[in-house]
Amino acid sequence: MSESNLSSYSQEDKDREKLPPILTASASGGIDRGTKCQFSSFSSFISTINQKREASNSRNFSAQLSLTSSKNVRELPPICPDVRQKQRIAIDTLPPEMKAPIPPEPILPLRNKTAKELLDDIEKARLTGDWKIVHDFYLTTFDSFLELNAAFKRDPNAPFNTTDDSGINSKFVNTIYDSLLNTPQEVQKSVLKGIINSLLREWKGPRTKDDLRAYFILVQNPQYTGISTYVIFAHLLRQIATLSEADHHFLVHWFKKLSQKRFKQLIDRLLQFISLRLFPAKPDELPPLAKCAWWIPSATKVLALLNAANSLSNPAIIPYTDFYNLTLDHIDIMEEYHIWQCYGNSHRFSFCQFPFILSIATKKMIIQRDSEHQMITIARQSLVDKVSRRQRPDMNLLFLNIKVRRPHLVSDSLDELTRKRTDLKKKLKVTFVGEAGLDMGGLTKEWFLLLIRQIFHTDYGMFTYLKDSCCHWFSSLKCDNYSEFRLVGALMGLAVYNSITLDIQFPPCCYKKLLSPPIVPCDQNATVGVAALSLDDLHQVMPELAHGLEELLSYEGNVEDDFYSTFQVYQEELGVIKSYNLKAGGDRIPVTNQNRKEYVQLYVDFLLNKSVYKQFAAFYYGFHSVCSSDALMLLRPEEVEILVCGSPELDMYALQRATQYEGYTKTDLTIRNFWDVVLGFPLELQKKLLHFATGSDRVPVGGMVNLNFKISRSEISTDWLPVAHTCFNQLCLPPYKSKKDLKVKLTIAISNAEGFGLE
Repeated sequence: MSESNLSSYSQEDKDREKLPPILTASASGGIDRGTKCQFSSFSSFISTINQKREASNSRNFSAQLSLTSSKNVRELPPICPDVRQKQRIAIDTLPPEMKAPIPPEPILPLRNKTAKELLDDIEKARLTGDWKIVHDFYLTTFDSFLELNAAFKRDPNAPFNTTDDSGINSKFVNTIYDSLLNTPQEVQKSVLKGIINSLLREWKGPRTKDDLRAYFILVQNPQYTGISTYVIFAHLLRQIATLSEADHHFLVHWFKKLSQKRFKQLIDRLLQFISLRLFPAKPDELPPLAKCAWWIPSATKVLALLNAANSLSNPAIIPYTDFYNLTLDHIDIMEEYHIWQCYGNSHRFSFCQFPFILSIATKKMIIQRDSEHQMITIARQSLVDKVSRRQRPDMNLLFLNIKVRRPHLVSDSLDELTRKRTDLKKKLKVTFVGEAGLDMGGLTKEWFLLLIRQIFHTDYGMFTYLKDSCCHWFSSLKCDNYSEFRLVGALMGLAVYNSITLDIQFPPCCYKKLLSPPIVPCDQNATVGVAALSLDDLHQVMPELAHGLEELLSYEGNVEDDFYSTFQVYQEELGVIKSYNLKAGGDRIPVTNQNRKEYVQLYVDFLLNKSVYKQFAAFYYGFHSVCSSDALMLLRPEEVEILVCGSPELDMYALQRATQYEGYTKTDLTIRNFWDVVLGFPLELQKKLLHFATGSDRVPVGGMVNLNFKISRSEISTDWLPVAHTCFNQLCLPPYKSKKDLKVKLTIAISNAEGFGLE
């Protein structure tokens, strides 16, 4: 094979040489969403495959890779948990039928090169200019899967057939790859030649663990950063993507063992591969998109394996946001969404099958457009019904009109939302009885702010504020009517539906429960709002109690004699202590060293699920009465929290760039002093400023630019403090004569504002 074939191939090769179609079930839809297309490759790749096809009478190369025709290769598993399932399936749970016999491992050649010896050879080559020894080592090592295992397997005679240990000398792998990029081009090309030879092997039967080790090593190659290597990278990704579910299971657990640096580099290479395939800088450098539609599905499925590894790690190796591909913000995401709605997780590829790759901004766009579509559909139906009855159409039919009296805010709101529950998906408009003015967005936000402030007040009794965790939790007090909890859920749904950010402080486990399940069951008696929660979740609600339970689990003495506890908990309700059994006959079952884990799990389940079940079920149904959309299945609990409450990450420089002015310009002395002061504030005061001016210290999805923050000139005495109109995200600032005076007045205002800082 000529070296030029490694980096490029002629247009004649592109047009003439073709490989059989692959991934016909889940990837053939690819980018053109249709026919089972073929892909082109470089000439030697093709000619070798064609020779093998002619020599074989039993099973050809394409049959081995085809998802639909192969009997030995299972369809790619839902490594990204199947978003159409109501119960998420753990990646490490394998069905009995997948426990197939392990193929025998071949005898490996003896390779004794160490990392130190290689580094010495490279140093000597730099000094002498003779790279033959290094070149031959790399060429031999990457020439086949057998050689890869011989070079990198810690013990050639050990099977290493467990998920806990890949058997690979990771330090040696890292040394070889780190050194590779600093070698001459001839050495680097020899590695690519070896990888091509490895990938050309004709597979028969299931893969061995040595094969998996080879894939695990090859996918870490740092050379896959340039477009010239993308054809090779694509074929490697395809072979990994079409492995059996059992093989994916091993790879996922081996990926967990990568260092954070290597793990992140691999993620970045895959994301860049997808981005450049979608939007290449020079389209002629890659095969036509129509002929390699399987590239992106293959890369996305390998990313799904890494996402599963990250999700299984505790703590996660990298933040879940590092899997976002911001390039996808610029594609027709609604087409992807509609394909996913029509075809689910089979037949046609859609990025919505793998929601971990979609940014929160993209998911918000899907929810908004889906909401708008539902709003228009319902409003249109209302008009059609009116016309069909020969009644005069009323434009108010297009809106969810809420009319409330300020002194009876909660009761009026509850009555309105209950009476107009069929209109909840229309555009929201709020009117305060007896007050003039049209709702251009300000009255709606004020209604949300006032209602949330009143409902979450401790005197109201619906929620308990927990000082240790600085969050609200549902009151476990029993009552005859839980409709007000349904109101709070509907409020949260309306806020998401109408792009309003709320100042609500729920713990993260609340949003896990809100997505359990993400779609409301048809069976009205089905359990809802009950999630599998752990001691880590309790830490975020009741940290002191969680710490005590951790001490119980780690106690080295006799638990039964020293703690003298039973499977029973006690709660105070209106001054009366009541007891509850954690299991049948719990008051007679002592907590022992043997059963203390069960006790802790039941205790957590009681506090976060069972004791507040009716309250949370009403809250769940209220939220989903507004946000009943397939789009919810794309969201993580953390993303639901960001949609409801905004992001806690502040960027005051971005706010400065996006701020609008009324009566001022950005070059006025008062404005320059204002930003000098604000940018110098500590984070706590910056949050107070944001809360003072907008009613929340969080940033909406999309960043500060979506806050529509405005600073207006206030023609009042400079002895007065600044004033905020939170309904309009507006700060009224007098023209203070000095920076010191501005800082003092602004600090006093934002530090002593009560509630939401409403004027």
